Amino acid sequence: MKTQYYFDYNATTPVDPRVVERMLPFFTERFHNPSSFYHQAGEVMEELDKARAELARLAGANADELFFCGNGTESDNLAIFGTMLQSDKGHLITSAIEHPAVLNSCRQLRKDGYDLTILPVDGHGFVDPDDLRKAMREDTRLVSIMWANNEIGSIQPVAELAKITHEHGALFHTDAVQAMGKTAVDVASAGIDLLSFSAHKMYGPKGLGLLYKRRGLRLRPLVFGGGHEKGLRPGTENTAAIVGAGEAARLVSAHMNEEIKKIRHWRDDLQAKILERIPEILVNGDREPRLSNTLNISIRLIEGESVLALLDTQGLALSSGSACSSRSLDPSHVLLALGRSHEDAHGSLRISLGRFTSRQDLDHLLDHLPPIAERLRMISPFWQNRIS
Repeated sequence: MKTQYYFDYNATTPVDPRVVERMLPFFTERFHNPSSFYHQAGEVMEELDKARAELARLAGANADELFFCGNGTESDNLAIFGTMLQSDKGHLITSAIEHPAVLNSCRQLRKDGYDLTILPVDGHGFVDPDDLRKAMREDTRLVSIMWANNEIGSIQPVAELAKITHEHGALFHTDAVQAMGKTAVDVASAGIDLLSFSAHKMYGPKGLGLLYKRRGLRLRPLVFGGGHEKGLRPGTENTAAIVGAGEAARLVSAHMNEEIKKIRHWRDDLQAKILERIPEILVNGDREPRLSNTLNISIRLIEGESVLALLDTQGLALSSGSACSSRSLDPSHVLLALGRSHEDAHGSLRISLGRFTSRQDLDHLLDHLPPIAERLRMISPFWQNRIS
């Protein structure tokens, strides 16, 4: 029997073995600093250029518009602070369901004297374009709204939001960390100015983030050093990770459509069977468009953390929300923004499928989740009051 049944692909993905194989020589015989003079270093630089081109192709960008950095959070910070810090005042807009990498960056700017508007979402997790239009001001300099939500999977109308932003003379940034590889992303057709994504969410290694910056757009660096990445993000390149990310992007480009089709079928089947076998389930963010791999449910009147702990004893790895907040006892800010009660938010589970999910994994989850929910409800005073 397998020792782990993994359903937390939105937290991170296992590195594809083909990516590992591509990376390995860059830890040993191809270890050279790509900025050095000799020919071996030049050959490593050529590999970085190939990876950049592959990653740019996945994003619908030109290779010279893509910049390597440490992770998705750094990419978000570079886009937001790099735009706003070019002046000591101004207004920026984000949404209530952003990842902490964006929300906390915007809140820090508010503490530093910038004006911030946080847009609400509807009960399914979507930003209303009219709300953005009403929030725009003459001094609005940046709008940052995610492409797809990491907890519930809702896919925002980014092209429409970007168009509104540009009509008012501001820049549009989107956190596409969760979207890249799970849905089609094209910065050119969507009119994106700045876009962040990360390799480890699409079967590449951790420790590599990417920032797309439209040609001609100026950003203030957050790190100062040599001339790497045209001075925007200096520091010796993580060559193995970059080459691995390029291979991961190549694999995503080759297989994304078939993977989405298979995973969506399994996700919908799983959702239907959970609703059939467990009473009083809420599906959070159930309306399309949403990521094909994401299912977020609240099992009413029991604690999600208790469900996770019992599932863990059966080898099942799930999350209650964002992996970056999963050790917090606070309810999900995303579910609260949808209008869920604190109790329902505390009873939430995020189930995210991926490339290596199997039918056996799904069967194992369905064998254990309903009896665990029933067992916890039998000892829940809230549930007993409900059925008495």
